Amino acid sequence: MCGRFVITSPPAAIRQAFGYLDQPNFPPRYNIAPTQPIPVVIIQNGVRHFRLMRWGFWPAWVKDPRTFALLINARAETVLDKPAFKNAIRRRRCLIPADGYYEWSRSEARKRPYFIHPRDGRPFGFAGVAETWIGPNGEELDTVAIVTMAAGGGLAELHHRVPVTIGTDDFERWLDCRNDEVDAAMALLAPPHDGEFVWHEVSTRVNRTANDDAQLILPITAEEAAAEEGKPVKSARKKPEPAASEDSGQGSLF
Repeated sequence: MCGRFVITSPPAAIRQAFGYLDQPNFPPRYNIAPTQPIPVVIIQNGVRHFRLMRWGFWPAWVKDPRTFALLINARAETVLDKPAFKNAIRRRRCLIPADGYYEWSRSEARKRPYFIHPRDGRPFGFAGVAETWIGPNGEELDTVAIVTMAAGGGLAELHHRVPVTIGTDDFERWLDCRNDEVDAAMALLAPPHDGEFVWHEVSTRVNRTANDDAQLILPITAEEAAAEEGKPVKSARKKPEPAASEDSGQGSLF
């Protein structure tokens, strides 16, 4: 699944990567969470646009969102059939710009967060589906969910689900909703190629949505991770090094 992600590229770089005409200005975000407004790219009248939408999908037929489950992800395997998503996948596909995302992996009865990002360091697009919810008083709210599917390769070691990412060359094919023909778009729903993404363990500070700073994506050492868990760190006993002779024949840089 995908429950947190980051956008760290400058607005101009995101605009260039996704080819929309709007010129929004937004700060880097290191801990974007569900129910928050997130950047979304859509096509209207053949032109790409930048929009802000609520991360948490509300189908048009929902009468009271307070009693409706929080849908932040849509499963690729059932998105064509589920009542919540079957119209959006045909008519309201979108892209969510990102520079990376977090996943929590369980090992030794504890869950640790990992930051996952493209090996080449470029921004990428999550496959998304959107819906405009209209309330009883005529109020409107644009909402969105990220499409996920079964993980493959090394990413499956972290979690059994991954968000679907759309390659730059396929942006137009994914966004094109001019008719109900969806086969071409569905063919794009595949897990990332092995080696396309890399990851490292990060601090559990990311667990709190109030934390939103550049330190969150930095690698954490085993000692720091143990300290967060409140466990003593076992230090490896060093073997005594042999005494060096005055001239061992090995040059020195210091």
